[in-house]
Amino acid sequence: MMEVVAPESEQFEKLVAPQAAPRKYEIVYINLLTFGYSHLSALYGLYLACTSAKWQSIFFFYIMFVVSTIGITAGVHRLWSHKAYKAKMPLQIILMLMNSLAFQNTAIDWVRDHRLHHRYSDTDADPHNATRGFFYSHMGWLFVRKHPEVKKRGKFIDMSDIYANPVLRFQKRYAVPVIGLMCFALPTLVPVYFWGESLKIAWHMTLLRYVLTLHGTFLVNSAAHLWGTKPYDKNILPVQNAPLSLIVLGEGFHNYHHVYPWDYRTAELGNNWLNFTTLFIDFFAWIGWAYDLKTVSDSMIRARADRTGDGTDKWGMGEKHEHCDKSQ
Repeated sequence: MMEVVAPESEQFEKLVAPQAAPRKYEIVYINLLTFGYSHLSALYGLYLACTSAKWQSIFFFYIMFVVSTIGITAGVHRLWSHKAYKAKMPLQIILMLMNSLAFQNTAIDWVRDHRLHHRYSDTDADPHNATRGFFYSHMGWLFVRKHPEVKKRGKFIDMSDIYANPVLRFQKRYAVPVIGLMCFALPTLVPVYFWGESLKIAWHMTLLRYVLTLHGTFLVNSAAHLWGTKPYDKNILPVQNAPLSLIVLGEGFHNYHHVYPWDYRTAELGNNWLNFTTLFIDFFAWIGWAYDLKTVSDSMIRARADRTGDGTDKWGMGEKHEHCDKSQ
């Protein structure tokens, strides 16, 4: 006899954000050790960058920071988590390699956690619940075992499109060699081989770039849920944070993103000067490798801002705005 599984809505109580019940924290010591080593090494890498590194290395690692960040923003976030646009196979392979350069677990793991985050944002079923404060949502959630609600409800997240993706299955299957090569080996060896950088400097600057990329994503989980304005929905925690968008290439318009997660821009039109990721996707749309780009109409954006926004400027700068009827 086939076992009938009740729908998710019938199995679990409804969680209303912001919500964070008392919980036990089980520390994951291996994560403490690896984060401790990477952050101490990154600090040393920063010292070497300021005192000993060649200018070619500094420029190279800045480019690697941008490339790896795009692997998160345009790849695992906008393409695979939200299906905000479609990409042909060459672009998918490029984005998978760029995502491997960032190394924030495999894309499959990242997508599962992110879809759960949007479904249960700022509750105990959100992997990095911002209701628990800055440190927990920034990186503390990685130092403890997942909340039971995350484990239970994560089983109901639809991942069929991701598991059917051969590019992402390849990355998952060969995660150690692919990520090891892209994130650590190649960025270390290129400066040593091509312009004679020392192995010590190249390695520690590789870890500096890696840690900076991590914290860029972490800030979206933490700062973009705590400090900023709410032009589109004043009843949720995510906010607009323009300085953050500059750091993470367009991901700081978070109040907009949580209202319209399917918009490939993650921001309203007019924000491209802070949204390099959108320009990246637009370029590949121009050459035909990205297509079916989803957007939200300006009229819908304005109507939502008037209905549920906090009255601040749409562009996330904190200024009050008023809509006027130009027909009068």
